[in-house]
Amino acid sequence: MMARARPTDPSNRPGPGTGQDTYHCVAIMDRPDPTPHRYRHPTARSRTVRRRRVTLLAVVLVALAVTGAMVARSSGERPSAATAPATRRHASTTSMPPTTTTLPPTTTTVDPGSLPQTGAFPSATDPLFGARMDALWNGVVSGSMTSALPAFFPEAAYAALKAEADPAGDYAGRLLVDYQLDISAAHEMLGAGAALVGVDVDSSYGHWVPPGVCYNDVGYFEVPNARMVYRLDGQVRSFGIASMISWRGEWYVVHLGAVLRSGGGGEVDDPQTGPGTSAYSSTC
Repeated sequence: MMARARPTDPSNRPGPGTGQDTYHCVAIMDRPDPTPHRYRHPTARSRTVRRRRVTLLAVVLVALAVTGAMVARSSGERPSAATAPATRRHASTTSMPPTTTTLPPTTTTVDPGSLPQTGAFPSATDPLFGARMDALWNGVVSGSMTSALPAFFPEAAYAALKAEADPAGDYAGRLLVDYQLDISAAHEMLGAGAALVGVDVDSSYGHWVPPGVCYNDVGYFEVPNARMVYRLDGQVRSFGIASMISWRGEWYVVHLGAVLRSGGGGEVDDPQTGPGTSAYSSTC
């Protein structure tokens, strides 16, 4: 409700000469809007209808989603480019075999003669030297040069060392022939039942043979008259190894029975009862 000013009835107005018009305030009620917006409280029936519409809409949406998925599957749709490479990378990494276990060992297959000479002085206590002396002993006991070959100077090293027209022919036609003859001679001397005690090497007798001496292109160390000590029938006995020379810091037999031979047969170097004594020689 609001108050509005409106003129009063003319009969009640003052006459001329009063100098004023008189107005009375009267209260006038505003009329309501002839078309008001009314809030209607929902009835139970309207709520049920609304829930049914929402449920129906959800069912329709789910049906559309399932239909779309079935259409994509039936058409053979591939995965996106963002996911496909990851699957391929995973498959490739799991299918690759490990490589660290497939590398072949090389330390046991390299011929020492194929490697260059060094100036290292050999040791007679080296396990590799002991293994070569065991091979030499087995060859003498069995009379087989093949068994004793690991103790002999390598052929490739001899070819690199010698300043000769045919070092391979000299190696096979002279050195190996003499080696076989001397092994056979030592085998006949031993008899049955001999057992190796050890190999005595007087390292003080080792000396350097420089290049150009004894028809050699490469220098090496040489040690003469080491002793192979064994026991037979309870008694210690021995014989000599005429000459060993070095290759890459290891001793190898080059002459077993003699350096300078007295004849065409096999020889045994200085056989003795007891461990024997090495003798110095400036042989090469």
